Amino acid sequence: MSVNFFLDTNIFVYSFDSREKTKQRISMDLINQALDTQKGMISYQVIQEFLNVATRKFVKPLSIDDAKSYLQKVLDPLCQIYPNINIYNEALSLAKRTGYSFYDSLILASAFAGDCKEIYTEDLQDGHHITGLTIINPFKN
Repeated sequence: MSVNFFLDTNIFVYSFDSREKTKQRISMDLINQALDTQKGMISYQVIQEFLNVATRKFVKPLSIDDAKSYLQKVLDPLCQIYPNINIYNEALSLAKRTGYSFYDSLILASAFAGDCKEIYTEDLQDGHHITGLTIINPFKN
Protein backbone atom coordinates (compact mmCIF):
# COMPACT_ATOMS: atom_id res chain seq x y z
CA MET A 1 0.00 0.00 0.00
CA SER A 2 1.43 3.30 -1.03
CA VAL A 3 -1.00 5.62 0.75
CA ASN A 4 -1.68 6.24 4.42
CA PHE A 5 -4.45 4.01 5.74
CA PHE A 6 -6.38 3.76 8.98
CA LEU A 7 -7.36 0.56 10.80
CA ASP A 8 -10.58 0.49 12.79
CA THR A 9 -10.94 -1.40 16.05
CA ASN A 10 -12.67 -4.41 14.52
CA ILE A 11 -9.50 -5.25 12.56
CA PHE A 12 -7.63 -5.78 15.83
CA VAL A 13 -10.50 -7.69 17.44
CA TYR A 14 -10.74 -10.12 14.51
CA SER A 15 -6.99 -10.70 14.58
CA PHE A 16 -7.61 -12.59 17.85
CA ASP A 17 -10.79 -14.41 16.76
CA SER A 18 -9.85 -17.96 15.80
CA ARG A 19 -13.54 -18.74 15.16
CA GLU A 20 -13.38 -16.42 12.12
CA LYS A 21 -10.31 -17.82 10.34
CA THR A 22 -10.66 -15.76 7.15
CA LYS A 23 -11.26 -12.50 9.01
CA GLN A 24 -8.42 -13.34 11.37
CA ARG A 25 -5.98 -13.88 8.48
CA ILE A 26 -7.06 -10.71 6.65
CA SER A 27 -6.81 -8.70 9.88
CA MET A 28 -3.37 -10.01 10.71
CA ASP A 29 -2.20 -9.21 7.17
CA LEU A 30 -3.48 -5.62 7.46
CA ILE A 31 -1.85 -5.12 10.86
CA ASN A 32 1.46 -6.52 9.59
CA GLN A 33 1.29 -4.26 6.51
CA ALA A 34 0.63 -1.28 8.76
CA LEU A 35 3.63 -2.08 10.93
CA ASP A 36 5.95 -3.02 8.04
CA THR A 37 5.18 -0.09 5.72
CA GLN A 38 4.60 2.51 8.44
CA LYS A 39 1.70 3.73 6.28
CA GLY A 40 -1.00 2.31 8.55
CA MET A 41 -2.18 4.05 11.67
CA ILE A 42 -4.72 4.11 14.45
CA SER A 43 -5.96 6.62 17.00
CA TYR A 44 -6.18 6.67 20.76
CA GLN A 45 -9.86 5.68 20.37
CA VAL A 46 -8.93 2.41 18.67
CA ILE A 47 -6.56 1.60 21.54
CA GLN A 48 -9.24 2.31 24.13
CA GLU A 49 -11.92 0.31 22.36
CA PHE A 50 -9.63 -2.64 21.65
CA LEU A 51 -8.24 -2.90 25.18
CA ASN A 52 -11.74 -2.77 26.63
CA VAL A 53 -12.95 -5.59 24.37
CA ALA A 54 -9.75 -7.64 24.67
CA THR A 55 -9.65 -7.61 28.46
CA ARG A 56 -13.37 -8.00 29.09
CA LYS A 57 -15.26 -9.48 26.14
CA PHE A 58 -13.00 -11.96 24.34
CA VAL A 59 -13.98 -15.61 24.78
CA LYS A 60 -10.67 -15.88 26.62
CA PRO A 61 -9.90 -12.31 27.71
CA LEU A 62 -6.32 -11.06 27.53
CA SER A 63 -4.56 -10.83 30.85
CA ILE A 64 -3.45 -7.36 31.86
CA ASP A 65 0.18 -8.36 31.20
CA ASP A 66 -0.69 -9.68 27.71
CA ALA A 67 -2.70 -6.53 26.99
CA LYS A 68 0.27 -4.37 28.04
CA SER A 69 2.59 -6.37 25.81
CA TYR A 70 0.27 -6.00 22.79
CA LEU A 71 -0.10 -2.30 23.55
CA GLN A 72 3.66 -1.85 23.53
CA LYS A 73 4.46 -4.03 20.50
CA VAL A 74 1.54 -3.31 18.16
CA LEU A 75 -0.82 -0.56 19.21
CA ASP A 76 1.67 2.07 20.36
CA PRO A 77 3.78 1.93 17.18
CA LEU A 78 0.63 2.44 15.09
CA CYS A 79 -0.97 5.17 17.19
CA GLN A 80 -0.44 8.52 15.51
CA ILE A 81 -3.65 10.38 16.28
CA TYR A 82 -4.36 11.82 19.73
CA PRO A 83 -7.36 13.83 20.97
CA ASN A 84 -7.57 17.52 20.26
CA ILE A 85 -10.31 20.07 19.78
CA ASN A 86 -9.98 19.99 15.97
CA ILE A 87 -10.73 16.26 15.82
CA TYR A 88 -13.82 16.71 18.02
CA ASN A 89 -15.06 19.60 15.88
CA GLU A 90 -14.48 17.60 12.69
CA ALA A 91 -16.27 14.58 14.19
CA LEU A 92 -19.31 16.70 15.03
CA SER A 93 -19.36 18.17 11.52
CA LEU A 94 -19.04 14.70 9.98
CA ALA A 95 -21.83 13.31 12.15
CA LYS A 96 -24.10 16.13 11.02
CA ARG A 97 -23.15 15.78 7.35
CA THR A 98 -23.09 11.98 7.05
CA GLY A 99 -25.52 10.75 9.68
CA TYR A 100 -22.85 8.48 11.19
CA SER A 101 -22.72 8.20 14.98
CA PHE A 102 -20.38 10.50 16.87
CA TYR A 103 -17.96 7.65 17.61
CA ASP A 104 -17.87 6.49 13.98
CA SER A 105 -17.37 10.12 12.95
CA LEU A 106 -14.52 10.39 15.47
CA ILE A 107 -12.81 7.45 13.73
CA LEU A 108 -13.27 9.19 10.37
CA ALA A 109 -11.99 12.51 11.76
CA SER A 110 -8.91 10.69 13.06
CA ALA A 111 -8.31 9.16 9.63
CA PHE A 112 -8.52 12.65 8.11
CA ALA A 113 -6.09 13.97 10.71
CA GLY A 114 -3.62 11.27 9.65
CA ASP A 115 -4.00 12.23 5.98
CA CYS A 116 -5.32 8.74 5.26
CA LYS A 117 -6.84 7.88 1.90
CA GLU A 118 -8.32 4.57 3.03
CA ILE A 119 -9.96 3.26 6.19
CA TYR A 120 -10.37 -0.46 6.78
CA THR A 121 -13.51 -1.30 8.74
CA GLU A 122 -16.61 -3.44 8.52
CA ASP A 123 -18.66 -0.92 10.46
CA LEU A 124 -19.17 1.73 7.79
CA GLN A 125 -20.49 1.68 4.22
CA ASP A 126 -18.05 -0.21 1.97
CA GLY A 127 -16.92 1.81 -1.04
CA HIS A 128 -18.29 5.09 0.33
CA HIS A 129 -16.09 8.12 -0.32
CA ILE A 130 -15.95 11.01 2.12
CA THR A 131 -13.75 13.96 1.21
CA GLY A 132 -10.96 11.87 -0.34
CA LEU A 133 -11.25 9.00 2.13
CA THR A 134 -12.43 5.61 0.88
CA ILE A 135 -14.13 3.19 3.26
CA ILE A 136 -13.04 -0.40 2.62
CA ASN A 137 -14.58 -3.48 4.17
CA PRO A 138 -11.69 -5.94 3.86
CA PHE A 139 -14.01 -8.86 4.70
CA LYS A 140 -16.50 -8.26 1.89
CA ASN A 141 -16.56 -11.11 -0.61
